[in-house]
Amino acid sequence: MKEVTLRILGEQKHTDGEKNDIELTTLGKFYKKNDIYYIVYDESELSGMEGSTTTLKIEGSKISMKRFGNNNSKLTFEQGKKHRTSYQTPYGNMLMEVVTRTVDLDISDKGKGNINLDYRLSIGGEVESRNRLSIKIH
Repeated sequence: MKEVTLRILGEQKHTDGEKNDIELTTLGKFYKKNDIYYIVYDESELSGMEGSTTTLKIEGSKISMKRFGNNNSKLTFEQGKKHRTSYQTPYGNMLMEVVTRTVDLDISDKGKGNINLDYRLSIGGEVESRNRLSIKIH
């Protein structure tokens, strides 16, 4: 397991025109097991997920993002595919749907590289947004 620095940039555009951006630099852990990369980091107040831990599982061109803690969720990103999951919050569970437009990965066994995602997110069939997520690992 190797300590890494993660620079996370997120952009969210809602269908009503509202836009939210986040930029977060945090420490995390990187490791490879059975040809699968894992990145684990703690969320902060900036991401709105304080008290949660995020694990990214990178399997070929498929990425799974699991959050545990105050908010529990699992998102799966596969280019051109739709995935549904339950989003658990302190206020109850909601259905989330993710449609991934692009997955762009460039990661080395040394724990350096980039992840770029472009996806549409729908929560409870009501809140819909277009999202871009960029993670630089160094």
